[in-house]
Formats: sequence, structure tokens, C-alpha cells
Amino acid sequence: MRKKLIGFAVLSIMALMTFGATGCVKAEPEQTEITVFAAASLTETLNQITENYKIVNPNVSIICNFDSSGTLKTQIEEGAECDLFLSAAAKQMNQLDITADPEVNKDGLDFIDPATRINLLENKVVLAVPEGNPKNINTYEDMASGLKDKSILMAMGNEDVPVGQYTQKIFQFFGLDENTLNADGVLTYGSNVKEVTTQIKEASVDCGVIYSTDAYSAGLNYVDTATEEMCGRVIYPAAVLKESKHPKEAKDFLDYLSTEDSCKIFESVGFTCKP
Repeated sequence: MRKKLIGFAVLSIMALMTFGATGCVKAEPEQTEITVFAAASLTETLNQITENYKIVNPNVSIICNFDSSGTLKTQIEEGAECDLFLSAAAKQMNQLDITADPEVNKDGLDFIDPATRINLLENKVVLAVPEGNPKNINTYEDMASGLKDKSILMAMGNEDVPVGQYTQKIFQFFGLDENTLNADGVLTYGSNVKEVTTQIKEASVDCGVIYSTDAYSAGLNYVDTATEEMCGRVIYPAAVLKESKHPKEAKDFLDYLSTEDSCKIFESVGFTCKP
């Protein structure tokens, strides 16, 4: 009988221990992973901000996919998993936004939650040169003259890359024909702004059109800044995707990108917050 009582007591203690382990100890919450598609020009700043966000919200993990906005837009169209899109131009965002001008969103694509869409940042389009500026290019006028007389080699983004589209507007402003320049062999291309920046940094070209923020991050000198008349404003829109598996967490991170702490990081490399 005594052995039975002892056995019962042991079982009771074990039961209490088991209940204590499952019913009284708070389990760590599962970490939510959100995927952010961001323009390549945001690489350095967004990486720093996501590191800070680990402290602010340790239960959320941010995975960033950086590339040209045109490439990212295509990946979203083709079904890539994405929670938040940060574009370097309105065009690529509008092409995914059913509420945008149908002349831009010609296919009626409906990927963006318009209620979350904001203009997050503004950048500047600049003319950058390699160290020492061997061809003494100091203005966009110098660039235009050098392209016309075939005395320089210039790097620019592809036509589906926002920085390339801004460059095309600058060509139009100066009455330059891109096809003619390409045939003359005075242009090289990059599939995103980082590739253009690398060509300038390595002095494989005499100049190139990039963003002021990329020039800063690469330690490059830029000699001129494009005016709004030349290429328009360089606005970076951001929005949560309708198909996001974690829309609340994505919106929370988007809100964090507009905080004072995040703005300090963006502005430290030349962005303007909340344009």
C-alpha cells in the first residue's frame, strides 16, 4: 500500500511539472518573415535600417531583395513572393497599381494595396566621374558636348531601370538621340544603378548618370545635379502588396521607414524623407 501511495505521489508531481512546463511558462512567439523588394539604390541604407528593426521588433525578420525597380516589378508580376515594394520611380509602382492612370497601367495589374501607398523618399540624379576626372567633365553640358563629338564614353542604366529612364529624359532635354549615341559607341549600360556606379568607380567610363546617394556610398565625386526641368522629380514610392501573407507586419515596417530614426539614416547619404 505504501508503495502505491509513493507511486501516486510521484505521478502527481510529474503531472504538476508537466502542467507547469506547458501552462505556466510563456513560450517565445514565432518569428514572422517578411520579404521586401527594394530598388538597388536603397541597399546600404535599408540594410542598416533592417538591422535596427531587429531591436525594435525582434519577432519580425526582414528579407531584402535588391535590384532595379523594373526587374523587381517583373518578378512581382510573375508571382514572386513579396510583402513590400520600394521603387525608385513612380512608373514601376503605377504599373502594378490598379488605381493608377490606365495609360501607365495598361494591363490593369492589381498587385498594390493603394491604401498603404506613400511617397517615402526623394533622390537626385547626378553626373558622376571617376577619381581625378580625367576628361575634365564638369557639367551636363560638358557631357552632352562630349557625347556629340564622340570624345567620351558614358555609362547609363538600361531603359527599364529608373535611373536609365531619367537619363533618357536628360538626353531629350539636350536634344540627344540615344540610338545614335549607342550606334556611335559612346554609351555603356548597366542593369541597375549599382552596375553603372561600378563602371564609374573602376574608371572604365569617363562619366555616368547615377543617384547622389549611390555616389556618396561609392565614394565618387559628382560634378552636376539634374534639375527638375531636365528629368522631373526622383520620388521613391512604397506600398504593401495585396497578396502579402503578412500585411500587418509589412505595414508596420513601412511605418518604421518613415520614423525619425530611419529618416536620419536615409538623409545621411543624401535622400530627402517624406517629399
